[in-house]
Amino acid sequence: MRKFRVVFCGTPEFSVPTLDLLNHHPHIEILNVVSMPDRPAGRGMELKSPEVIEYAKQNKLPFFQCENINKEREFLDKLQSQEPDFIVVLAFAQFLGSELLNLAKLGCFNIHTSILPKYRGAAPIQYALMNGDKETGVSIQKMVKKMDAGDLVHFHTVKIAPTENGGQLYTRLKLQAALAMNDFIQIILDNKISYTPQDESLVSFAPTLKKEDGFLDFKNKNKENILNLIRALAPWPGTYCFLNGKRLKVLSAESYHAKVPVGKALNDMGSLVVGCLDGTLRLSHVQLEGKKPCTDRELLNGLKSDLTLTSSKD
Repeated sequence: MRKFRVVFCGTPEFSVPTLDLLNHHPHIEILNVVSMPDRPAGRGMELKSPEVIEYAKQNKLPFFQCENINKEREFLDKLQSQEPDFIVVLAFAQFLGSELLNLAKLGCFNIHTSILPKYRGAAPIQYALMNGDKETGVSIQKMVKKMDAGDLVHFHTVKIAPTENGGQLYTRLKLQAALAMNDFIQIILDNKISYTPQDESLVSFAPTLKKEDGFLDFKNKNKENILNLIRALAPWPGTYCFLNGKRLKVLSAESYHAKVPVGKALNDMGSLVVGCLDGTLRLSHVQLEGKKPCTDRELLNGLKSDLTLTSSKD
């Protein structure tokens, strides 16, 4: 029975289901698992291995950790001597140089959580939700030096549920990534691999998100924009506004019937409601800085002053 010799490059928990699929696939032999170095984590700031390395240790897979694989001359020579058939990359957090891209017989293949060329970059899941897309998917592309620009070898679409948030879609797509890799292995086994160039006229980008991207600008955004941002950025980096000079995390929100002036916050019979460009939202679950998450009613019960929204801490 034919076995493909594979190197896997990945780092976070998102990558583990695909690595697990490869590890248990009858036609795959994993030569090496490559990931980032251990990092300090937790209150004690003790060194913690990436989830991919934890999996490799538990399953007795050979592994290698480095900051920049392109500079690891001895390890690159070892990989060359192992003659891998292909390299799989999923959420690796490193760019691969020309030597690595050309090292394996079939090349390097990256799994990306959008239908390329849409949402090239680090945050395709969040951008799909931010833009109110009805579907997304998983692509496998043969890697080139330009980010996420290689020819497509496989993809499939995934419907997005109307209220699905970033964490929920993340969980579904990490499993879909493994299924896509399973399909791709079968394509290779059947000798049916084909390469479809991406249409550069349709390219869009999903750059890395920052905490400040979660600011809710009620004065300049409509309800749909705000609701999409809240669900896209849950659980990380989360969304927030400033209420009475304190940061207020907004954990969930919903459309509300009352009319409220744009950019204003009111206590409407125990509901925390805010005016947007085209209507009103109720901030139903929130967390004031220094406090535990709570309902809007619980928050309002503890506030004695009028409600004021600001663009920053005052």
